[in-house]
Amino acid sequence: MIEPYPLSRRSVLVQVAASFAFLATRPAFAEADETAQAIREFTGGAKITPGKVSIEVAPLVENGNSVALAVAVESPMTVDHHVKTIALFNEKNPQPQIARFHLSPRSGTSRVETRIRLATTQHITAIAQLSDGSFWSQEVEVIVTIAACTEE
Repeated sequence: MIEPYPLSRRSVLVQVAASFAFLATRPAFAEADETAQAIREFTGGAKITPGKVSIEVAPLVENGNSVALAVAVESPMTVDHHVKTIALFNEKNPQPQIARFHLSPRSGTSRVETRIRLATTQHITAIAQLSDGSFWSQEVEVIVTIAACTEE
């Protein structure tokens, strides 16, 4: 027969202190200010124009652990006019930037596809930098019923 582990006051205090230390150091959700700062860093503070970018994602996802997402940009992908970079940002995951894709005219198409994790219902922003230095964007809201990116 296995005897139960005796709880002492010291062991309880150590466990409580460890729990508080974990909660104080675990990653928190990105804040709107952090997301805005990450976008400013990506664009260098340049003007972002809505349009030319389309995000394809289900508006309601059951599980945030694997969300299919595609981003397409209107571009002929020629040497003179092509998409250089597509960046994805979110507002409530632990990190504000999801991914950054670098393209060239040799890419042939200005479309990327990936799977991402979403902590909770939030807005996803895609920003494309074109070869002429302009930035274009689209933002969509994704409703998540079972959250991902959370600590248990």
